[in-house]
Amino acid sequence: MLNQPAGRLFKWFVLLAVLLTSLIFVYNLPPVQERLAWRVSQFQAQIKYAISPPGEAVFTPDATLAAIVQSTLEAYTPTATNTREVGPSPTATITPTPTLEPTPLPERVQLTGIRHEYQKWNNCGPANLSMALSYWDWEGDQRPVASYVKPNPRDKNVMPYELASFVENETNLRVITRVGGTMETLKMFLAAGFPVMVEKGFEGSGFDGWMGHYEVVTGYDDAKEQFTVQDSYIMANLPLPYEEMMNYWRHFNYTYLIIYPPERELEVMNLLGLHADETYNTEMAAELASVEIFKLSGRDQLFAWFNRGTNLVRLDDYAGAAQAYDEAFKIDAQLAASDPDARPWRIMWYQTGPYWAYYYTGRYYDVMNLANFTIENMSEPAVEESFYWRALAREALGDLDDAIEDYKRALKWHPDWVLAQAQLGRLGVDF
Repeated sequence: MLNQPAGRLFKWFVLLAVLLTSLIFVYNLPPVQERLAWRVSQFQAQIKYAISPPGEAVFTPDATLAAIVQSTLEAYTPTATNTREVGPSPTATITPTPTLEPTPLPERVQLTGIRHEYQKWNNCGPANLSMALSYWDWEGDQRPVASYVKPNPRDKNVMPYELASFVENETNLRVITRVGGTMETLKMFLAAGFPVMVEKGFEGSGFDGWMGHYEVVTGYDDAKEQFTVQDSYIMANLPLPYEEMMNYWRHFNYTYLIIYPPERELEVMNLLGLHADETYNTEMAAELASVEIFKLSGRDQLFAWFNRGTNLVRLDDYAGAAQAYDEAFKIDAQLAASDPDARPWRIMWYQTGPYWAYYYTGRYYDVMNLANFTIENMSEPAVEESFYWRALAREALGDLDDAIEDYKRALKWHPDWVLAQAQLGRLGVDF
């Protein structure tokens, strides 16, 4: 039997446990999450980054390993590896409908009919996709999109292919994703009545440096030299100067998504022209990146090298891609020493190309080190892709137990993710 002081202590303990359980339950209610989760996340980030400033951490590829891998590849390759240098345009496999001359674009276009939506916490991708869909009379909002593309709301990023998957599987619309877009690309689709969803860089007050962002482009005005974008964070009908759009769009390889009704597919393909062929589109984006490498410097050149690597990965030129990423990370290290505030230190939250390039050239330790760098420099390691690629590298190096744990961690941050499930299923592990 408890004595009186011990009994009171026990009651206080039980009361505290009940209170904590209640607070956790209330906090996890969706309406409460929407209002408080970003504050909790911001507080965690402030503590983490005060202890370990992310602008000071640098990933350095293993130069010795890179040289060994490169020499081995060259020894087993009878002809020179195609590194997709700037050269003659490849022959297209899709021929657009010929026209006598290009249709002149109007000097001003402003599309209407989009329902603007401010993003909930960590919900940029779903909110912007919801806005783009609303133009075509889709009646949902960002919530069903988020549930589909990021079952764990703390997942830091949604890839373009995940957004495209929602359109194809959950709506009666279609979508096409391309890279290497230009100012003319945006104007051409807008003039034809198609909003354009873009992935681009973002910097603003109240943020600790550069990050990725989506926007829906709905208009342009040549006289003012600006686009009109629907921004889920800032405002509806945000004016964005041409130069600023192109500078920040470069950060994500000039990636764009076009959503359209099935009956307008031929029109979309004709507007794309040769770029309807995905291989041609990627090769041209690789050439654009190569040209920009020699025209730009500093952070802009970093993104150009990164874009070159991303496009070469898409073309299965992993050796060329690895070399491009090595150059990008060299510039990143230089920025860390000379201009740390300009560094895009969150870049691996949004990209997986370096993992592909290093893994498929046998640079497994670089894969692991880059994943460790990414995970350790986050306030919360909510990027399933880094755990997935670290698992692949660990498995390749014979560390099966830790690989399995990483596959499971990937599923924690993205429940039901088929890639991680497939790897665990292959290994005969329950999930």
